[in-house]
Amino acid sequence: MAISADLESVPLHIVAGRAEIDLPAAQRAVADLLAALGRDPHSAHLADTPRRVAHAYAEMLTPREFELTTFPNDEGYDELVLAKDIPVQSLCEHHLLPFTGVAHVGYLPGERILGLSKLARVVELFARDFQVQERLTKQVADWLQDHLAPKGVGVVIEAEHQCMSLRGVRATGSRTVTSSLHGILRENLSSRQEFFALTGLTP
Repeated sequence: MAISADLESVPLHIVAGRAEIDLPAAQRAVADLLAALGRDPHSAHLADTPRRVAHAYAEMLTPREFELTTFPNDEGYDELVLAKDIPVQSLCEHHLLPFTGVAHVGYLPGERILGLSKLARVVELFARDFQVQERLTKQVADWLQDHLAPKGVGVVIEAEHQCMSLRGVRATGSRTVTSSLHGILRENLSSRQEFFALTGLTP
């Protein structure tokens, strides 16, 4: 991730440092896939599908840039801050099918507090990629711990994976839950229990 300034002075401009997407090559690949699946990519119904699919994947794989806005914790707030039910949309890297759900992201402030909307931005920063849910959960927690320096961080993601619900076992409605904890939320039992209770999950 590209970072352009120091956290203590001015907001950080956050950009996902990923390779540029080659849309024409992606369109050709989709046309080839349609042909390989026995469909005519030049038919009236499919002629524009390669362009649409290429642009759709480009959108799903490109997080929006944002400013990481933080503020001094002048009042010494030392209780848990939790944003619940942040929408998560990502792509399973094994089947290129979506998984969708919600993230619960909390932290115990240190010297800085974070603009609440930025918790959702950080989730999107890592979700708009080819992912596995376990890695996504850990990336969000690690990033917040590294960039915010809180006393603790907790991230829980609950998601349904279309690679499970549309194919294979076809377990429609099944949700996968993953968590990642740092600092006090990992080390202190009562703090950990409080975090999971506020997310609606039993620790």
